[in-house]
Amino acid sequence: MIRLLIITAFVTLSCGPSGPDFDEDHAFEYLLKQCDFGPRNPSSEGYYKCLEFMLEELDKTADDIIIQEFSYQEKKNRTRHELQNVIARYNTDSEFQTIISCHWDTRPWADSEENRKDRNQPIIGANDGASGVAVLLELAKIMGESPPPIGVNLVFFDGEDMGIPGENETYCQGSRFFAKNLPIPKPNEAINLDMVADKQLHLPVEKYSLEFHPELVRYLWNRADDLGLDAFDITPQNAIYDDHVPLYQIAGIPAIDLIDFKYPNSYANFWHTMDDLPENCSAESLGQVGRLMVDYIYNREGQNW
Repeated sequence: MIRLLIITAFVTLSCGPSGPDFDEDHAFEYLLKQCDFGPRNPSSEGYYKCLEFMLEELDKTADDIIIQEFSYQEKKNRTRHELQNVIARYNTDSEFQTIISCHWDTRPWADSEENRKDRNQPIIGANDGASGVAVLLELAKIMGESPPPIGVNLVFFDGEDMGIPGENETYCQGSRFFAKNLPIPKPNEAINLDMVADKQLHLPVEKYSLEFHPELVRYLWNRADDLGLDAFDITPQNAIYDDHVPLYQIAGIPAIDLIDFKYPNSYANFWHTMDDLPENCSAESLGQVGRLMVDYIYNREGQNW
Protein backbone atom coordinates (compact mmCIF):
# COMPACT_ATOMS: atom_id res chain seq x y z
CA MET A 1 0.00 0.00 0.00
CA ILE A 2 2.80 2.43 0.87
CA ARG A 3 4.62 1.58 -2.35
CA LEU A 4 1.47 2.28 -4.40
CA LEU A 5 1.04 5.69 -2.78
CA ILE A 6 4.65 6.63 -3.55
CA ILE A 7 4.27 5.67 -7.22
CA THR A 8 1.03 7.64 -7.51
CA ALA A 9 2.63 10.70 -5.97
CA PHE A 10 5.55 10.47 -8.39
CA VAL A 11 3.24 10.32 -11.42
CA THR A 12 1.25 13.32 -10.18
CA LEU A 13 4.36 15.39 -9.59
CA SER A 14 5.81 14.52 -12.99
CA CYS A 15 2.76 16.06 -14.68
CA GLY A 16 2.77 19.22 -12.58
CA PRO A 17 4.59 22.49 -13.12
CA SER A 18 8.34 22.45 -12.65
CA GLY A 19 10.06 25.82 -12.53
CA PRO A 20 9.59 29.29 -11.08
CA ASP A 21 6.15 30.80 -10.56
CA PHE A 22 4.71 33.11 -13.20
CA ASP A 23 3.13 36.17 -11.54
CA GLU A 24 0.09 36.88 -13.72
CA ASP A 25 -0.86 40.00 -11.78
CA HIS A 26 2.58 41.52 -12.28
CA ALA A 27 2.40 40.60 -15.97
CA PHE A 28 -0.94 42.42 -16.18
CA GLU A 29 0.72 45.48 -14.67
CA TYR A 30 3.13 45.36 -17.61
CA LEU A 31 0.12 45.33 -19.95
CA LEU A 32 -1.42 48.33 -18.19
CA LYS A 33 1.86 50.26 -18.23
CA GLN A 34 2.13 49.93 -22.00
CA CYS A 35 -1.46 51.06 -22.48
CA ASP A 36 -0.80 54.07 -20.25
CA PHE A 37 1.63 55.25 -22.94
CA GLY A 38 -1.28 55.35 -25.40
CA PRO A 39 -1.09 53.84 -28.89
CA ARG A 40 2.40 52.52 -29.71
CA ASN A 41 2.17 52.75 -33.49
CA PRO A 42 5.55 53.50 -35.09
CA SER A 43 6.83 57.09 -34.80
CA SER A 44 4.22 58.03 -32.18
CA GLU A 45 5.01 59.45 -28.75
CA GLY A 46 3.72 56.28 -27.08
CA TYR A 47 5.98 54.18 -29.30
CA TYR A 48 9.16 55.87 -28.07
CA LYS A 49 8.04 55.85 -24.44
CA CYS A 50 7.30 52.14 -24.66
CA LEU A 51 10.64 51.40 -26.33
CA GLU A 52 12.49 53.19 -23.52
CA PHE A 53 10.44 51.33 -20.89
CA MET A 54 11.10 47.92 -22.44
CA LEU A 55 14.82 48.56 -22.68
CA GLU A 56 14.97 49.72 -19.06
CA GLU A 57 13.21 46.54 -17.89
CA LEU A 58 15.28 44.19 -20.04
CA ASP A 59 18.55 45.85 -19.06
CA LYS A 60 17.95 44.68 -15.47
CA THR A 61 18.22 40.99 -16.38
CA ALA A 62 19.44 40.20 -19.91
CA ASP A 63 22.89 38.82 -20.65
CA ASP A 64 22.88 40.79 -23.89
CA ILE A 65 20.51 43.19 -25.65
CA ILE A 66 20.53 43.80 -29.39
CA ILE A 67 18.59 46.59 -31.08
CA GLN A 68 18.07 45.74 -34.73
CA GLU A 69 17.21 48.91 -36.63
CA PHE A 70 15.51 49.01 -40.02
CA SER A 71 13.37 51.31 -42.13
CA TYR A 72 9.99 50.63 -43.73
CA GLN A 73 7.52 52.62 -45.81
CA GLU A 74 4.02 51.40 -45.07
CA LYS A 75 1.72 50.97 -48.07
CA LYS A 76 -1.47 52.68 -46.85
CA ASN A 77 -0.25 56.27 -46.55
CA ARG A 78 3.27 55.80 -47.99
CA THR A 79 4.80 56.97 -44.72
CA ARG A 80 8.34 55.84 -43.87
CA HIS A 81 9.19 54.80 -40.31
CA GLU A 82 12.44 53.99 -38.52
CA LEU A 83 11.78 50.75 -36.65
CA GLN A 84 13.48 48.65 -33.97
CA ASN A 85 13.44 44.95 -33.20
CA VAL A 86 14.63 44.31 -29.65
CA ILE A 87 16.38 41.03 -28.77
CA ALA A 88 17.11 40.18 -25.12
CA ARG A 89 19.37 37.14 -24.71
CA TYR A 90 19.69 34.74 -21.78
CA ASN A 91 22.24 31.91 -21.41
CA THR A 92 23.93 32.79 -24.68
CA ASP A 93 26.49 29.96 -24.31
CA SER A 94 23.91 27.17 -24.28
CA GLU A 95 24.03 24.75 -27.20
CA PHE A 96 20.22 24.79 -27.47
CA GLN A 97 18.74 28.18 -28.33
CA THR A 98 15.07 29.08 -28.59
CA ILE A 99 13.14 32.23 -29.48
CA ILE A 100 10.06 33.40 -27.60
CA SER A 101 8.69 36.37 -29.50
CA CYS A 102 5.88 38.88 -29.78
CA HIS A 103 5.25 42.17 -31.58
CA TRP A 104 5.39 45.38 -29.60
CA ASP A 105 3.94 47.87 -32.10
CA THR A 106 0.22 48.62 -32.30
CA ARG A 107 -1.96 49.16 -35.36
CA PRO A 108 -2.02 52.77 -36.63
CA TRP A 109 -5.62 52.48 -37.86
CA ALA A 110 -8.76 51.01 -36.27
CA ASP A 111 -9.89 49.84 -39.69
CA SER A 112 -12.21 47.14 -38.31
CA GLU A 113 -14.10 49.73 -36.24
CA GLU A 114 -17.86 49.85 -36.80
CA ASN A 115 -17.83 53.62 -36.35
CA ARG A 116 -16.50 54.86 -39.69
CA LYS A 117 -15.15 58.14 -38.28
CA ASP A 118 -12.75 56.24 -36.01
CA ARG A 119 -11.25 53.97 -38.67
CA ASN A 120 -8.15 56.12 -39.12
CA GLN A 121 -7.49 56.37 -35.38
CA PRO A 122 -4.66 54.34 -33.79
CA ILE A 123 -5.68 51.58 -31.39
CA ILE A 124 -4.55 51.07 -27.80
CA GLY A 125 -3.68 47.44 -28.54
CA ALA A 126 -4.08 46.00 -25.04
CA ASN A 127 -4.39 42.50 -26.46
CA ASP A 128 -2.94 42.98 -29.96
CA GLY A 129 0.48 44.26 -28.90
CA ALA A 130 0.68 44.69 -25.13
CA SER A 131 -0.26 41.13 -24.17
CA GLY A 132 2.73 39.39 -25.74
CA VAL A 133 5.11 42.05 -24.43
CA ALA A 134 3.66 41.64 -20.93
CA VAL A 135 4.36 37.89 -20.94
CA LEU A 136 7.90 38.36 -22.28
CA LEU A 137 8.78 41.06 -19.76
CA GLU A 138 7.59 38.85 -16.92
CA LEU A 139 9.66 35.96 -18.34
CA ALA A 140 12.66 38.32 -18.40
CA LYS A 141 12.13 39.09 -14.72
CA ILE A 142 11.91 35.37 -13.90
CA MET A 143 15.05 34.48 -15.86
CA GLY A 144 16.93 37.27 -14.13
CA GLU A 145 16.18 35.60 -10.83
CA SER A 146 16.47 31.97 -12.04
CA PRO A 147 18.86 31.62 -15.00
CA PRO A 148 17.38 29.27 -17.62
CA PRO A 149 18.99 25.91 -18.47
CA ILE A 150 18.61 26.61 -22.21
CA GLY A 151 19.39 29.66 -24.31
CA VAL A 152 16.36 31.94 -24.53
CA ASN A 153 16.09 34.86 -26.93
CA LEU A 154 13.17 37.16 -26.15
CA VAL A 155 12.44 38.92 -29.44
CA PHE A 156 10.15 41.96 -29.62
CA PHE A 157 9.28 42.45 -33.29
CA ASP A 158 8.44 45.88 -34.64
CA GLY A 159 6.29 46.76 -37.66
CA GLU A 160 4.02 43.73 -37.42
CA ASP A 161 0.74 45.61 -37.70
CA MET A 162 1.10 48.17 -40.52
CA GLY A 163 -0.21 45.86 -43.23
CA ILE A 164 -3.02 46.08 -45.74
CA PRO A 165 -5.77 43.44 -45.41
CA GLY A 166 -5.37 40.73 -48.03
CA GLU A 167 -1.67 41.50 -48.62
CA ASN A 168 0.17 39.26 -46.16
CA GLU A 169 3.65 40.46 -47.00
CA THR A 170 2.80 44.02 -45.91
CA TYR A 171 2.53 42.69 -42.34
CA CYS A 172 5.25 41.26 -40.07
CA GLN A 173 8.00 43.61 -41.22
CA GLY A 174 10.10 43.09 -38.08
CA SER A 175 10.15 39.32 -38.34
CA ARG A 176 10.79 39.51 -42.08
CA PHE A 177 13.82 41.75 -41.51
CA PHE A 178 15.01 39.60 -38.61
CA ALA A 179 14.72 36.41 -40.69
CA LYS A 180 16.65 37.94 -43.60
CA ASN A 181 19.35 39.41 -41.34
CA LEU A 182 19.70 37.07 -38.35
CA PRO A 183 21.42 39.10 -35.58
CA ILE A 184 22.07 35.95 -33.53
CA PRO A 185 23.14 32.40 -34.42
CA LYS A 186 20.22 30.53 -35.97
CA PRO A 187 18.04 29.23 -33.09
CA ASN A 188 16.70 25.69 -32.90
CA GLU A 189 13.05 26.76 -32.78
CA ALA A 190 10.69 29.64 -32.03
CA ILE A 191 7.41 30.30 -30.24
CA ASN A 192 5.49 33.48 -31.10
CA LEU A 193 2.85 34.92 -28.75
CA ASP A 194 0.10 37.18 -30.08
CA MET A 195 -3.27 38.24 -28.65
CA VAL A 196 -2.95 36.12 -25.50
CA ALA A 197 -4.82 38.25 -22.94
CA ASP A 198 -8.43 37.88 -24.16
CA LYS A 199 -10.78 37.41 -21.18
CA GLN A 200 -12.37 34.54 -23.13
CA LEU A 201 -9.02 33.02 -24.03
CA HIS A 202 -9.17 30.10 -26.47
CA LEU A 203 -5.95 28.83 -28.03
CA PRO A 204 -6.51 26.19 -30.71
CA VAL A 205 -3.61 24.87 -32.77
CA GLU A 206 -2.76 27.30 -35.57
CA LYS A 207 -2.42 25.34 -38.82
CA TYR A 208 0.89 26.78 -40.09
CA SER A 209 2.38 25.88 -36.71
CA LEU A 210 1.30 22.29 -37.16
CA GLU A 211 3.06 22.28 -40.53
CA PHE A 212 6.23 24.08 -39.39
CA HIS A 213 6.92 22.24 -36.10
CA PRO A 214 4.36 19.52 -35.30
CA GLU A 215 6.51 17.97 -32.54
CA LEU A 216 6.61 21.21 -30.55
CA VAL A 217 2.88 21.76 -31.04
CA ARG A 218 2.07 18.33 -29.64
CA TYR A 219 4.51 18.76 -26.76
CA LEU A 220 3.19 22.15 -25.66
CA TRP A 221 -0.51 21.38 -25.97
CA ASN A 222 0.00 18.11 -24.10
CA ARG A 223 1.90 19.95 -21.38
CA ALA A 224 -0.91 22.51 -21.20
CA ASP A 225 -3.32 19.64 -20.58
CA ASP A 226 -1.02 18.22 -17.90
CA LEU A 227 -0.90 21.62 -16.21
CA GLY A 228 -4.66 22.13 -16.33
CA LEU A 229 -4.48 25.12 -18.68
CA ASP A 230 -7.97 24.90 -20.15
CA ALA A 231 -7.58 27.71 -22.71
CA PHE A 232 -5.49 25.37 -24.89
CA ASP A 233 -7.41 23.33 -27.46
CA ILE A 234 -5.56 20.66 -29.46
CA THR A 235 -8.02 21.08 -32.36
CA PRO A 236 -6.37 22.71 -35.42
CA GLN A 237 -8.29 25.74 -36.66
CA ASN A 238 -7.21 28.80 -38.68
CA ALA A 239 -3.97 29.25 -40.63
CA ILE A 240 -2.78 32.75 -39.68
CA TYR A 241 0.02 34.77 -41.28
CA ASP A 242 1.89 35.96 -38.19
CA ASP A 243 5.52 36.53 -37.19
CA HIS A 244 6.24 32.79 -37.09
CA VAL A 245 5.72 32.51 -40.86
CA PRO A 246 8.75 34.60 -41.98
CA LEU A 247 10.89 32.88 -39.35
CA TYR A 248 10.15 29.53 -40.95
CA GLN A 249 9.81 30.46 -44.62
CA ILE A 250 12.77 32.86 -44.81
CA ALA A 251 15.19 31.71 -42.10
CA GLY A 252 14.19 28.04 -41.86
CA ILE A 253 13.54 28.24 -38.10
CA PRO A 254 10.85 25.74 -36.99
CA ALA A 255 8.32 28.16 -35.50
CA ILE A 256 4.85 28.08 -33.99
CA ASP A 257 2.23 30.65 -33.00
CA LEU A 258 0.09 30.89 -29.88
CA ILE A 259 -2.80 33.16 -30.86
CA ASP A 260 -6.46 33.69 -30.00
CA PHE A 261 -7.64 35.32 -33.20
CA LYS A 262 -11.35 35.36 -32.26
CA TYR A 263 -11.26 38.32 -29.90
CA PRO A 264 -13.41 38.16 -27.83
CA ASN A 265 -15.34 35.30 -29.49
CA SER A 266 -16.96 34.12 -32.72
CA TYR A 267 -19.87 36.56 -32.33
CA ALA A 268 -18.13 39.88 -31.65
CA ASN A 269 -14.88 41.59 -32.65
CA PHE A 270 -12.46 43.84 -30.74
CA TRP A 271 -9.53 43.15 -33.11
CA HIS A 272 -8.26 46.31 -34.86
CA THR A 273 -10.96 48.39 -33.16
CA MET A 274 -11.09 51.03 -30.43
CA ASP A 275 -12.34 48.32 -28.05
CA ASP A 276 -8.93 46.61 -27.79
CA LEU A 277 -8.61 47.88 -24.21
CA PRO A 278 -7.34 46.53 -20.87
CA GLU A 279 -10.91 46.07 -19.64
CA ASN A 280 -11.32 43.33 -22.25
CA CYS A 281 -8.15 41.54 -21.13
CA SER A 282 -7.37 39.30 -18.18
CA ALA A 283 -4.42 38.57 -15.91
CA GLU A 284 -5.59 34.96 -15.67
CA SER A 285 -5.24 34.58 -19.45
CA LEU A 286 -1.69 35.94 -19.32
CA GLY A 287 -1.06 33.45 -16.52
CA GLN A 288 -2.12 30.45 -18.60
CA VAL A 289 0.31 31.35 -21.38
CA GLY A 290 3.04 32.45 -19.00
CA ARG A 291 2.94 29.25 -16.95
CA LEU A 292 3.27 27.16 -20.09
CA MET A 293 6.24 29.24 -21.25
CA VAL A 294 7.96 28.88 -17.86
CA ASP A 295 7.40 25.12 -17.98
CA TYR A 296 8.86 25.05 -21.50
CA ILE A 297 11.94 27.09 -20.58
CA TYR A 298 12.85 25.09 -17.49
CA ASN A 299 11.99 21.62 -18.87
CA ARG A 300 12.85 21.84 -22.58
CA GLU A 301 16.43 20.65 -22.11
CA GLY A 302 16.83 17.03 -23.18
CA GLN A 303 13.39 16.79 -24.82
CA ASN A 304 14.09 15.26 -28.23
CA TRP A 305 10.67 13.75 -28.95
